[in-house]
Amino acid sequence: MTLDDAAIERLVDEARSADAWAFGQLFDHFHLPIYRYIISRVHSPADAEDLTQLVFVKALEALPRYESRGIPFGGWLFRLARNAVVDFTRTRHEHADLDTVIYRGSHEPGPEDVAMVRQDLDDVRIALATLTDDQREAIALRFFAGLSAREAAEVMGRQEGTIRGLQFRAIAALRRQLGMQGSDDGSEEPQDG
Repeated sequence: MTLDDAAIERLVDEARSADAWAFGQLFDHFHLPIYRYIISRVHSPADAEDLTQLVFVKALEALPRYESRGIPFGGWLFRLARNAVVDFTRTRHEHADLDTVIYRGSHEPGPEDVAMVRQDLDDVRIALATLTDDQREAIALRFFAGLSAREAAEVMGRQEGTIRGLQFRAIAALRRQLGMQGSDDGSEEPQDG
């Protein structure tokens, strides 16, 4: 389901008036991007599901007091998600169980497949750990949650150009760390403008 900004604001107004259907539509629209963002940060599907539900419970509880203040509703939800992740990581210091991350398709992967996926995941996890906290946050919001640079800037309380710069430097660092050569992917130094 794709909603434009005006439709989202209408649904927010209706949900603020205790319209359960409107809140359900907002949930349907934002659930997957919020979940993707959270799982990129906590690495455990079960914890990500719990935290995603917590974000929507907090949103429902706070909705009567919600005011846009120049931040779109989606940005507000992602701030709730970011705060939930910060609280979670402060209280729990668990590491990802890579077995839960491996995709299990219609057929069970063989031992070689599992070993290769594990190695790739380990390499990416190690590479991500070399980034600054802000770079990891920008990457998670842009690529795992699918936010635009503007939306990520709103969530992080930064300028859009800053987010683009963080993203560019993070990708360059990841490419170096993972031994990827060349820049044929079309990424260039971001321009503020």
